Amino acid sequence: MQRKNLWIALALIIAGLQLAVCPQWAESAQSKEKGAKIEPLEEGLNRITLTEMAAKRLGIETIPVRSGEREQYVIPYSAVVYGLYGDTWAYTSPKPLVFVRHRINVESIDGELAFLTEGPPVGTQVVTVGVAELLGIEKGIGK
Repeated sequence: MQRKNLWIALALIIAGLQLAVCPQWAESAQSKEKGAKIEPLEEGLNRITLTEMAAKRLGIETIPVRSGEREQYVIPYSAVVYGLYGDTWAYTSPKPLVFVRHRINVESIDGELAFLTEGPPVGTQVVTVGVAELLGIEKGIGK
């Protein structure tokens, strides 16, 4: 009977040690591999570089800016980000997994399309899915 109790006590000690070590291991693994890297640019903007896994987890999708009538730029309304003071932005993707907030001027919105008088050049990739998450990463929300 005592031998059985000894094995139970030993099993509990081993389980307790694993629980004590596990959070430290997970924390060190997270600190080595961050999902996003933020680099400051001019005018208070930042360049966000995501890992492939982070971009996949966020479901990032992009679409190119197209031209509209009267020298307008056209982007999906889902790409529009409103700033604290009503200014408008869109996240561009100059190369895969890299994102930069770009100031835009929305002239009008028609359904799911935003017509811009100022914005990124035609053909520039703008983020349509994952916009709020990129803003949160850039502004440090949730840290």
